[in-house]
Amino acid sequence: MAVALLALSLSVSSCTADGDGGTPTGNAPSPTSTATPGQSATTVTPDQPPRVAGKIDVGLQLPWSTVFLPDGTAVISERDSAILKSVRDGQSREIGRVPGVVPGGEGGLLGLALSPGFNSDRYLYLYFTAQDDNRIARLRLNETGEQSLEAGTPEVIFSGISKASTHNGGRIRFGPDGFLYVGTGDSQRRDQPQNPNALGGKILRLTPDGRPAPGNPFGDNPVYSIGHRNVQGLAWDSQGRFWASEFGPDVNDELNLIVPGGNYGWPNVTGSPGRSEFIDAAVVWPSTAESSPSGLEIIGSTAYLGALRGQRVWSVPLRGDKAGNPVSYFTREYGRIRDVSLAPDGSLWALTNNQNPDSILVLDIPG
Repeated sequence: MAVALLALSLSVSSCTADGDGGTPTGNAPSPTSTATPGQSATTVTPDQPPRVAGKIDVGLQLPWSTVFLPDGTAVISERDSAILKSVRDGQSREIGRVPGVVPGGEGGLLGLALSPGFNSDRYLYLYFTAQDDNRIARLRLNETGEQSLEAGTPEVIFSGISKASTHNGGRIRFGPDGFLYVGTGDSQRRDQPQNPNALGGKILRLTPDGRPAPGNPFGDNPVYSIGHRNVQGLAWDSQGRFWASEFGPDVNDELNLIVPGGNYGWPNVTGSPGRSEFIDAAVVWPSTAESSPSGLEIIGSTAYLGALRGQRVWSVPLRGDKAGNPVSYFTREYGRIRDVSLAPDGSLWALTNNQNPDSILVLDIPG
């Protein structure tokens, strides 16, 4: 369904809570398509929906990110408690509380990423809000029959990412090239996203030790792409193309195809305005009440996004560098969806938020 695109300057919109706060509005049916694709493609049709195969209730409180260890154990971060928990066979245990985390607003213990060499180095990477900034650290998981944190404080490998009560970004993920990609927010500092020398409103690309990755587009600089507002999801398709989900203000949530050195417009524009100096979003949700896309996973030729204010899971068919018509599922059935992650058995784990306690939805994915 075609919907007119909106290209707005900052003077038009100043919403700050994104999908992390406020009461969701609207009542779109499920499944439905209410976003604007960059180009039509084969869609996930209603007779091929994802299916809830199970629901794991282990007392999670505001879970933010999930990674899976080689043995299939899930490790989940809790934003406000700063606790890491493991989940396996429907049971949960506390791995430990991460020191140095200072929760507040949308900040706290956020993204997780597993080292590509985890079998040998045992490193778990974390993005968290500290006293004065957002930062990235790594710690080792010991294996003593059960996972536990290595004694001592996490090793901070990158710091200085600006923090605020909102727009802290937080998603981290290792790419196919072995480097660590980091989604940051503008921390309500609108001078940062267009400044390649500022860390806010960016996607960063780092070595596993936290240095700027070789080949970055701005020289010896961690910045990979600019002009972002609040990046919340990172994923690669089967051909190695890089996609990211991003909160808009009170309009124009986005799914973007990321290229090195690309400028995605914030705060000058949002959505897909067709201006040559900026890269248009591949998909635009004009109403943030229907989306506020957080976690992102790509399975086969379909992107799946968890929606916070929209309280649903979106699927977006991908064809090459184009995206087709989004379709939503489970609308307002399970509350806000923070993260979606591919499990070793091929299922999709979706984390609910603000259910007190929260749950893990285990989704069977068609194909």
